[in-house]
Amino acid sequence: MAVPIILIVALIAGIISIVLALYFRTLVMKEDPGNERMVEVAGYIEKGAKKYIKVQYKILGIFVGAFFFVIFFLLPSPLETSERLAVFFNWEQALAYVIGSVGSMLAGYLGLYVGVKANSRAAQGCTIGTKEGFDIAFFGGSVMGLAVVGVALIGVSIIYWIFGSPLVVLGFSFGASSIALFMKCGGGIYTKTADVGADLVGKAEYDLPEDDPRNPATIADNVGDNVGDIAGMGSDLFDSYVASIVASMILAAALSLIEAPLGNVAISENLRATLVIAPVVLCGVGLIASLIGIFYIKLKGSSDPGKALNSGTYFSTIIFAGLSALFTLFLTIGQDAAGTVLLWRVWLALILGLFSGIIIGFTSDYYTRDDRKPTRNIAHAAKEGHAVVILSGFSYGLLSVVPPAIGIIVAMAVSYLLGGVFGVSMAAVGMLAIVGTIVSNDAYGPIVDNSRAIAEQGELGEDVIRTADLLDSAGNTAKAITKGFAIGAANLTVLALLFSYTEEAGITATGIDLLNVNVLIGAFIGVVVPALFSALLIRSVQRNAAKMVDEIRRQFEENPKILTGEEAADFGKTIDIATKGSLRELVVPSLISILIPLAVGIFFGVAALGAFLAGAILSGFVFAVMMSNAGGAWDNAKKWIEDGNLGGKGTEVHKASITGDTVGDPFKDTAGPSINTLLVVMSLTASIFMGLFLLLGADGLLAALAI
Repeated sequence: MAVPIILIVALIAGIISIVLALYFRTLVMKEDPGNERMVEVAGYIEKGAKKYIKVQYKILGIFVGAFFFVIFFLLPSPLETSERLAVFFNWEQALAYVIGSVGSMLAGYLGLYVGVKANSRAAQGCTIGTKEGFDIAFFGGSVMGLAVVGVALIGVSIIYWIFGSPLVVLGFSFGASSIALFMKCGGGIYTKTADVGADLVGKAEYDLPEDDPRNPATIADNVGDNVGDIAGMGSDLFDSYVASIVASMILAAALSLIEAPLGNVAISENLRATLVIAPVVLCGVGLIASLIGIFYIKLKGSSDPGKALNSGTYFSTIIFAGLSALFTLFLTIGQDAAGTVLLWRVWLALILGLFSGIIIGFTSDYYTRDDRKPTRNIAHAAKEGHAVVILSGFSYGLLSVVPPAIGIIVAMAVSYLLGGVFGVSMAAVGMLAIVGTIVSNDAYGPIVDNSRAIAEQGELGEDVIRTADLLDSAGNTAKAITKGFAIGAANLTVLALLFSYTEEAGITATGIDLLNVNVLIGAFIGVVVPALFSALLIRSVQRNAAKMVDEIRRQFEENPKILTGEEAADFGKTIDIATKGSLRELVVPSLISILIPLAVGIFFGVAALGAFLAGAILSGFVFAVMMSNAGGAWDNAKKWIEDGNLGGKGTEVHKASITGDTVGDPFKDTAGPSINTLLVVMSLTASIFMGLFLLLGADGLLAALAI
């Protein structure tokens, strides 16, 4: 299939994105890192983050190498032609897999590197004013946002240009997703191990303030913000972004007829070539809109950073709507009347997905912000005790599932009306089109969180700490919006992957028959997996946090001078506990995301695996939204009380809110967001190993043995 030249738009946009990421890095590094104490604290954070990422990347290197050989030797090539001598030597997907893995690790490392450099510089910027601190932190976060999108677009564009097959690009997506799962799970376990330990001992037992340098877990907590919220969330959105593009490309290449209620359209070779590259080109346009939005946020970032972040997202959305319409017009050139109408319907589905993503994100904001009714009610519930605050937060978390579910249902229904299953896949692309702005906003959050800690530990004074608090408050809101956005985008993306999987497997709508025992078993296993996955991650945090609590208590008891400030705490020991514990605990949750779908496909067949994915998507959505929003609401209810409401710090109400926050930490920062990546990895595993499943028998080994 000939590759239309307009694909170069995405490649150029990706290159510009990487160049600007490096430029923003230079701007950040030029800033003043602050006084000697600030540089010392920032050095601890940087050293801890680099230590963690170095060990994790060594483990990932072994994992990537092993899967390279699995894909190379065990899977049939997606480019089977008469000219090939050995179709089972699948070097194309294996190479794409390695490139996707390395690209994901590279984007994560670049964002992490700048994040740990920007924190002290943003704190020092706060000594000048809000705008200066905001600019440094936001440009630091933008490095992650631009690196994620730039690497993704360059990788997808070049691989498709060389091989001309979306199924080869599938290998790139699988590499990105498998790395993202490790980074998201590991980072989530790390940050909550430290955070829970710091709160349970430092706050609840010794009444130490937030980020108090006497707390041995403070630095580990700051490190966790970087490895969990910068590298982890960046990788999460990276894999969803690439997966949404790949799902649409595979559907466009596989479908001979787009069946949609508004009218069916037969796909000519000319139209097919355009539809295959449309998601890549339009994501390139989305990157241009994100760049404009990033500069707009920089201009607006004055006394109200929260408003600047939100208005930048809105501005990027509007710019993308206009630019994508212009490029859709270019895509219609040379198409017949039916193809032209279809492309405009696809554009409408794209825009619908984008606005649905924004709405879902701000729904999460409503349920987690401390000036909204749900969080205030949870705070007031703390007056009744620890158990009541847990009940209140859990119930609001369940309630918060309904609005985003309605949003996804509407997006699916209308996009299907416009363009059938291909329309649904393009709605997922639209939801992630301005991911450059979204990731930049998200990475800003942990940078200003660290900046607030460094401002306090660097003894910059109450006025500077209040300025840092203002930036941190905007960052908390941005992180809540991003988590909601990521959940909605991931679920629409995996639905698109499910459609592409069934199309490639040749499963019709009636093929997934729940009255078939194998199919029902597959669906049931799928429903259970997100629960199992969440349980493993939460138990991991619980086990590691217990070790952290014991270590903090030991240091306080054996060296009372730590509490008086006469001697420094042993930060290295707590960092070591968080690092080793998170890397050890992430292995089993990560492996089940690949091994369970493999087992279902091998033993029960491709139809059962399709039902497995459907079950996992539906239950995973509920778990992800509930845990993310409940955790965020518990966290902000505690912070609202700490601001002096309901008696403030040190009261029984405050201690009850700490319990809620402690329960919510692994909910919102470990298990909840990691489910997004779990669903994408399982869907991509099903697609990339489909050739193996079909070779073993479409109905599975159990059916073959029965015969």
